[in-house]
Amino acid sequence: MLQKFLLMIDRFSMAVGHAFSWCIIILTIGTSYEVFVRYVLKNPTSWAFDMSYILYGGLFLMSGAYALSRNAHVRGDVFYRLLAPRKQAAIELVLYFIFFYPGVTALIIAGYGYAHDSFGYKEVSVNSPVGVPIWQLKALIPAAGTLLFIQGLAQVTRCILCLQTGRWPQQLHDVEELETALAAEHEAMEKREEELAHKHAIQGAAK
Repeated sequence: MLQKFLLMIDRFSMAVGHAFSWCIIILTIGTSYEVFVRYVLKNPTSWAFDMSYILYGGLFLMSGAYALSRNAHVRGDVFYRLLAPRKQAAIELVLYFIFFYPGVTALIIAGYGYAHDSFGYKEVSVNSPVGVPIWQLKALIPAAGTLLFIQGLAQVTRCILCLQTGRWPQQLHDVEELETALAAEHEAMEKREEELAHKHAIQGAAK
């Protein structure tokens, strides 16, 4: 039951990360359009710069929990990877409480203040004459902190389980890789059965 709950948190982080990954497509199209009208038509837009940092900022903020669930954040693991799982879990558990949670909690609290003030006066960008609204980007700061906090709970729980059992519990990417391997094995088995049935059919016809 606990393992299912942890994987549910991983899937939630993945869903949010995948949703905001569409920012890359929009950002690519918008930037390409800006390059075309700026250098070919000599008529640059007044919103492209704001669009680029809003979309990139949103992608960066809201993908943090997904990256954490996949162990994709930068880690100096030259010595860490050589340690036994229990020692790895002990180190991670200590670091989560010394660095991760104080930082994420500060992000939520300070981010809420920024978002509240920005929403209160409907903050707009000062980088362009069109006044693109940016209060919605500020609102993502506490949201991103909350997602990291939740995913952090899953990671801390995995550290505790590893300390108890001596091995790391499965994460979502482990489950996906296992499912892929099982599907490939099942497909190969079906193929072998089809080839064997075909061979028997040929032998029966020859008799």
